[in-house]
Amino acid sequence: MLKAPQALLRCALLSMFALALAAPAASCGGATTKQTTPKELTPREIMERFKPAIVRIENNMGMRVGTGTGFLLTPTGRIATNLHVIVGGGVLRVKLSDDTVHAVRRVVAIDQDRDLAVIEIDVERPMSTVKLGDSDAVVPGDSVTAVGNPMRFDYTVSDGLISSVRQIEDDVTVLQISAPISQGSSGGPLFNAFGEVIGVATFVSSEGQNINFGMPINYIRPLLEHDGSETVGEFAKRFKPKKAPGVIKTAAGAIERNVPKHDVSMLSDCSREQVMKVYTGIQRTIELGAPLYNDGDHLACFNIYQQTAMHFEKDPKLCKGLRDSFGAGLLRSETERDATRKAWAMRDTFDGLLAVIVELARRSQ
Repeated sequence: MLKAPQALLRCALLSMFALALAAPAASCGGATTKQTTPKELTPREIMERFKPAIVRIENNMGMRVGTGTGFLLTPTGRIATNLHVIVGGGVLRVKLSDDTVHAVRRVVAIDQDRDLAVIEIDVERPMSTVKLGDSDAVVPGDSVTAVGNPMRFDYTVSDGLISSVRQIEDDVTVLQISAPISQGSSGGPLFNAFGEVIGVATFVSSEGQNINFGMPINYIRPLLEHDGSETVGEFAKRFKPKKAPGVIKTAAGAIERNVPKHDVSMLSDCSREQVMKVYTGIQRTIELGAPLYNDGDHLACFNIYQQTAMHFEKDPKLCKGLRDSFGAGLLRSETERDATRKAWAMRDTFDGLLAVIVELARRSQ
């Protein structure tokens, strides 16, 4: 039997000792292998790195054009978004970060229960893509960065935290986030601190007032396994979207939504600065009041909504169309018998104004 050199014998003994302690073995005769910890990225770094993989989606339905956000999953042009962004039977187009526009050729797959879809465009070169994370590993308190296209202000960034991971049905879990998500940002990516996509922004009010939600990215993975043979036209004929409920169920009873429908002409004497002031003021008010409503303090929510409406209604520098709308909302709220209905009366007023402001922005493009 050959005798092992002392150095090799000593190395073997050290390795065995390290294994017995369940610790990494010492490196003998070679370079030390270091485990690297993923680097955390700032929202700015996430934006700079992944902007080429984030897109704007337009759904041209004749007299109305809906907009949303999506993000590239594969170099061959497959894009994740929300289902409600692509429904309606319109012509679907995707605008990339380099301002090139591509027609959507195929609907790869949809998940109606989770409001998710994967679509595909034809590309002539490999596309930049996002990195997918593991949404099962997400916990409350994790940081989150959202990127979207609210009111066509492309590539708007907001950041916040994972507020909660909620199971709303047996097979549906959602991510509740504090990062603001506005109309036009639906379908956008939610990044974790390492630049991995862990969710799809959804901006839904399923119960109570608006809460910011994202669908976990792990729900997207099975959709990528489909062949994507369905054209947009075939999808439009086959798929009929669920109608949004017009009645809210509350402890105070059923409340029918009555959101005013305004023509953009009501804003004809309003300056851009006035319109944007009202838009941001309403959004900020909802962000303050809605959590109170969802926690059961409907009176506090209404008080915040009422204060904002009174502030704008009494502003002599504000254009007449906006002042009158706030006044009508305040008058309606006075006729309601409880704080819950008063809060929804004001919320209807806000949603009607947000809708007409978004329409004005669309027509101004």
